[in-house]
Amino acid sequence: MEAVRVMPRGEQRKKQRGVHAPRSLTQVLREADRMVVQGDLDAYLPIPTGFDQIDRMIGGGLRRSELVLLGGAQGIGKTICALQMARNLALNEGLYSFYISYEHTETHLLNRLLCMESIDPTSDGYQDGVRLKDLHNIIVARRAREWVRHDETLGLNQILAENPKTAKALKTLNKYADRLILVKGSPAVTTLNTIREMTRQIADACAGKVALFVDYLQKVAIYPEKAVDENDKVTIIVEGLKDIAMSLNVPVLAIVAADREGLKSKRLHLYHLRGSSALDYECDIAIIMNNKYHILSKDHIAFNPYKAESYRDWVIFTIEKNRAGRAMIDVEFQLKAQYFCFNPRGNVVEQKLIDEKIIVE
Repeated sequence: MEAVRVMPRGEQRKKQRGVHAPRSLTQVLREADRMVVQGDLDAYLPIPTGFDQIDRMIGGGLRRSELVLLGGAQGIGKTICALQMARNLALNEGLYSFYISYEHTETHLLNRLLCMESIDPTSDGYQDGVRLKDLHNIIVARRAREWVRHDETLGLNQILAENPKTAKALKTLNKYADRLILVKGSPAVTTLNTIREMTRQIADACAGKVALFVDYLQKVAIYPEKAVDENDKVTIIVEGLKDIAMSLNVPVLAIVAADREGLKSKRLHLYHLRGSSALDYECDIAIIMNNKYHILSKDHIAFNPYKAESYRDWVIFTIEKNRAGRAMIDVEFQLKAQYFCFNPRGNVVEQKLIDEKIIVE
């Protein structure tokens, strides 16, 4: 039996900080062989996002140590998509999702998830679903009635469990509630180092089976680093997130906002994301979201304007960068904005799209 090697304290500290000591290829092969013998196949298994066409195009899903950027204009559904992906991962009993939101409180994200769980997003029949204002009315009205009766024990769980419109949503949410971890980020306090440490603690607690979601990249604090301008700040952040992915061996998905030029353009591209060219260099996969109606070739709109109008509810996801596969592929998913979800069953785009680099209309 091979003796257990005790690492010197200095080497232990380096490993804890994500610094790897030099190893020969023989040592790397030996370690990889040992992991396979032990049944640890995480390095070879992608983590499905639940969005079928995206998973198919990027090799099965998210991969450990990789950084994925999700870009788009405001209101296109970036948070809806990222939170739904985080939920899909957590619904798998062997996985955890860590979602950091600089835009919304944990309670607001909870309410979004309850709305999503109130419908079947793959079905067109969702008239009985619960919208955000419906959820608020259910909670406030029921609590007001009990307040008159001087019942001070009635809580949110009981209200949701007893209402037929929310009971099923609560039951589904409870299947993954322990594995979806939420944090309200602060642009002044939640720094790269804080994100790294929180992610490390969660990864240690769940044997590394966690994915990190950052909503959104430009709001991450970088103290104590000093940035000359926003480009410099974005470079520090994206390099830091990539390092978190690699050093902790977890997938990282970060939402990225568009710059002013991108917001004015007919079709958003990777180079329209706010910040430096490091966004392109550091990421392994870049997915850009555009409203289908806005980037559909006008030939389609003129030919059948009534059908074209229905495309307003569809979002095209363009895989503009894919280090391990094909890029510049367009897939589409229907957005159900009132219920904060997409239909995860998408299509490859068949229609002609505008592209300012190719088509002038």
